[in-house]
Amino acid sequence: MEMQRLCWINGQLAPPSEATVSVFDHGLLYGDGVFEGLRFYQGKVFRLAEHLARLWRSATVLRIAIPYSEVELTAAIVGLVRDCGMPNGYVRVIVTRGIGKLGIDPRSCKHPSVIVLLDEIAVVDEETRRMGARVVVASTRRLAPDGLDPRIKSLNYLNPILAKWEAINAGADEAIMLNAQGFVCEGSVDNIFIVKNATLMTPPESDGALQGITREAIIELARQEGIPYHARHLTTYDLYTADECFLTGTAAELIPVREIDGRTLPQSCGTVFAKLNNKYKELTQREPA
Repeated sequence: MEMQRLCWINGQLAPPSEATVSVFDHGLLYGDGVFEGLRFYQGKVFRLAEHLARLWRSATVLRIAIPYSEVELTAAIVGLVRDCGMPNGYVRVIVTRGIGKLGIDPRSCKHPSVIVLLDEIAVVDEETRRMGARVVVASTRRLAPDGLDPRIKSLNYLNPILAKWEAINAGADEAIMLNAQGFVCEGSVDNIFIVKNATLMTPPESDGALQGITREAIIELARQEGIPYHARHLTTYDLYTADECFLTGTAAELIPVREIDGRTLPQSCGTVFAKLNNKYKELTQREPA
């Protein structure tokens, strides 16, 4: 049974073949907008409230007034999930500044646009998920927080796209990005964790890591399971000498890493990863929307 791809644009349902965005929308012209990616499991959207809270924070920073309440947007998302015909899938919520004049002056945009898309997504194929991903450290550096704060999930993804091209050109599955100081930030679309001597570590948000909702869930699960955890500066040395490494994200879920810059890790689907991966799957099945 195939999922029914659905679109909700400014309060109206439309099939993908008929859904349109104006060529004068500043989200299209200038990447002026924000978004959230969500997953649903067994018909329940995972951590919907947390995602919408982050969406509102991002919009607030960009001074975009979302023209719907969280209750209204929640109802729209839940309705799409109910009507899609599949228990599991992916939701993308997009808020643009709306239609305006050519030129970056945001004051010409009077009415923000809100779009909800429902479809399937796969960051890697199942064989890569089973065997472990091959990653490279990109030369493209993560933008500094004083340039574009990573806590803003904006529509401008050129920085990680350039890093992703480096991974593609190297025949790898994903790219790891460093900040200007050479500390590890994250992947192109995911957070990164390593395990060393049974201790879980991830870069702090201050180093440029996205304030990931899946990242927070993994940290919560680690504490519940008694797995030692630290948010600390990580360098490429730490990546190369890790016992385990894995990526996390809403679209990615949990992806084990088997190789970094041609260096094979001792364990691709190691003990800590396996435990957290199982616990995360359990969490997504039992936690309500």
